[in-house]
Amino acid sequence: MPTLEENILHSEALLTGLLGRCDPVRVRVAWTGGKDSTVVLFLWKALLGQAGAGPVRAINLDTGCKFPEVLAFRDRIAAEWGVDLFIARPEVPLAGYPLARDPLTCCRDLKVLPLKRAVRETAADFLLTGIRRDEHPDRVGRLELEERDDPPHILVNPLLDWTETDIWAFHARFDLPHCELYDQGYRSLGCRPCTTLPDGAGGERSGRSRDKEAVLSALTGLGYF
Repeated sequence: MPTLEENILHSEALLTGLLGRCDPVRVRVAWTGGKDSTVVLFLWKALLGQAGAGPVRAINLDTGCKFPEVLAFRDRIAAEWGVDLFIARPEVPLAGYPLARDPLTCCRDLKVLPLKRAVRETAADFLLTGIRRDEHPDRVGRLELEERDDPPHILVNPLLDWTETDIWAFHARFDLPHCELYDQGYRSLGCRPCTTLPDGAGGERSGRSRDKEAVLSALTGLGYF
């Protein structure tokens, strides 16, 4: 298993190579406000700063049922870090919407379709994510660079080999901010109907809805990260 130092160097090399081959205006970070994507936002922001390549640009999915603490954290850090933030929201009205009843349909309407629309509207050629292989069995086989065709863009996954411990060690080393919900015991943050405090004997995502976790591979196939 690679060390944190090795993971940092590898992720920086991947992102540096990306910066050398593309216009940073066409790169967006898929920033959820969670611990992992905040690391990616920080790494990309630092590289852009060193290169004098302008502000860090991000897409945030606001499904309409996110924790208010996550939204407050997002808005505060976006302002402090000067993030060019595109907030993607669903087009379906939430009043009366059957939230989480069918997780595949719900996530498609509230996450996948708004994400695709945001990638298209921001003209992003590359979308950086904070996904990791060890957080879910369906992510074990994910690649660092993944081509997507609807709309055409490349998903860049620079943290695949990091662990949850690596993420928090990086936060501590660089004094990164994090949402207060982590201090209350949450380990993975999703929408309110599908997220609870984790099972003490379970894994990092044990607080996520089992029904939703079961369809993660299908959601990836539909276009989610």
